[in-house]
Amino acid sequence: MTVTRNFPEDGRYFQRMAPTPLVPVQLELGQPQIWCKLEFLNPSGSTKDRIARYMLEKAWRQGQIRSGSWVTEASSGSTSLALALACAQLDLRFLAVMPEGVSNERLLGIRAYGGEVLSLPKAEGMAGAIGRASAEAQQRGGICTRQFENPDNPEAHRLWTAQEILAQLPGSHIDAVVSGVGTGGTLVGLYEGFTHSGCQTTPVLARPINHGLINELECCSFSSRIPGVMDGMSHIFSHERLPGLLEIAVDDELALNTTRLLIHHGFPVGPSSGLNFAAARLAAAQLPRDACIVTVFPDRMERYFSTELFQQFR
Repeated sequence: MTVTRNFPEDGRYFQRMAPTPLVPVQLELGQPQIWCKLEFLNPSGSTKDRIARYMLEKAWRQGQIRSGSWVTEASSGSTSLALALACAQLDLRFLAVMPEGVSNERLLGIRAYGGEVLSLPKAEGMAGAIGRASAEAQQRGGICTRQFENPDNPEAHRLWTAQEILAQLPGSHIDAVVSGVGTGGTLVGLYEGFTHSGCQTTPVLARPINHGLINELECCSFSSRIPGVMDGMSHIFSHERLPGLLEIAVDDELALNTTRLLIHHGFPVGPSSGLNFAAARLAAAQLPRDACIVTVFPDRMERYFSTELFQQFR
């Protein structure tokens, strides 16, 4: 069931998303069971719907935006799609600033929701996109949601996603939470939500390692084959916020093959889901037997049809 709430200024509504399922996944006998949050079932197809809704609704309440206001963000994909959808619901205008080379499916999705796209030369990278998004917001009299530093990003997961998982999980105790890091909001928010609720949870960073193939890396990416998982961009992620952090390196070839295996088993996911699930299985070997491990399937496979993930099917 969804809940709608009216904003008194103009009567427009903000549609609260229904909880996504949490399911136990064991792809092969003898492998550990991992609890997976199916975030690809959110309206725009990714977990970024949560931070988009939370950041925009909070900005609206604080009077920073109103119907017709501009919202900008530097994003290579999922956050831009989520913001474009949320802006369409709220009658806001949206501009995505991103380095060129983003998959065509993402660009089409943003534009279909009414958003605009400003592509920068790849050499400027994500750092250049962040600066340009902020400048565009000032010029247009709007806001930049600043996903890499906005405290509302992890707060959305701490107050919302983590509480959903705790309510859905039998026993409501979580030994480890696994996620790759782009903005860091998912891992930080979930860890803080679980520990504040009394769980003794180990945070696990899933880090893709380039397989050694000749390919051009995105700025600050660990691997261009796992979009959205980056190094050094986040002002949210820090070891101080994640005491006892366990880092798991995952060969990006293993991450892609795990993604294809998940798809073959009926989970229509993208590469970051394969990364998270592979890291969760590797982490299980370093944790107590029968540890309860939670991870996230962040987005849907359709936005990767033109990428390497689906090359064998073309």
